Amino acid sequence: MTARPAPQAEAADLVVLAPAIAPDALAESEGLAGARGVEALPMPRGASTRAWRLPAGREDAAVREACARLGADCALVPRTRRLADVRVLAMDLDSTLISIECIDEIAAHAGVRDEVAAITQDAMRGEIEFRESLERRVRLLAGLDIAALDRVYRDRVRLNAGAEALLAAAKSAGARTLLVSGGFTYFTSRLGERLGFDESVANELEIAGGRLTGRLVGGIVDAHAKAAALRAARARAGGGLTVAIGDGANDLPMLEAADVSIAYHAKPVVRARATHAIDHGGLDAAIALFR
Repeated sequence: MTARPAPQAEAADLVVLAPAIAPDALAESEGLAGARGVEALPMPRGASTRAWRLPAGREDAAVREACARLGADCALVPRTRRLADVRVLAMDLDSTLISIECIDEIAAHAGVRDEVAAITQDAMRGEIEFRESLERRVRLLAGLDIAALDRVYRDRVRLNAGAEALLAAAKSAGARTLLVSGGFTYFTSRLGERLGFDESVANELEIAGGRLTGRLVGGIVDAHAKAAALRAARARAGGGLTVAIGDGANDLPMLEAADVSIAYHAKPVVRARATHAIDHGGLDAAIALFR
């Protein structure tokens, strides 16, 4: 895990997160981190990820490398950071809340999956401006019957591990939940209603005669629009901590606008600039980053 360290003046503990880890491996992590013991942290029933607190443990390159070898993530978590203080949880959709890139799956039905996927990857790495990449990809979908969107939602959309547990924890803490995506309202509206998100923001595909036109309706939800949506949600919440989770370069402004940012199975450029990174665990690992 690559992370921005917690402020040096703030007391913090090392948290280790993994689907599973052997006791002797935990002991190794304790020694490397110079911690004062190991405490199992409570997680929701059926959680995809387990968590341990190593009091006063440090996070350095050796600790991060050891955790990575064990298939674990680690994070330096301030002792004052509490889930009850979170007022907004904002999440990206594609490859964050769900396991796929919806536009790539739509493109498969249009027979242009390889072309669209290549543009998607360039955009996620930050090698091409998102607005241009989205317009190019959507043009390739022109003429596709909208029934293909339903097939993608029904057959291909799957939540990433721990998604429902994380959302339940946020709701229980009184946080507003925001699904913000550079993808499409066809999917965010359905998932938002299904999972109880308070708000959702995404791009709208133009449809005429039951087919995609290759154009969008209204303004484009790009990186800056994502960050603006987070700031607006924070203002409506009236203060408190804001948390954002994403995986691609298009999420960076939103992540940097949040008080706590989490790179989820993300590209290196995103991991390097987030507060924490989850590379091995499920989304519910984020619960252990708060007390």
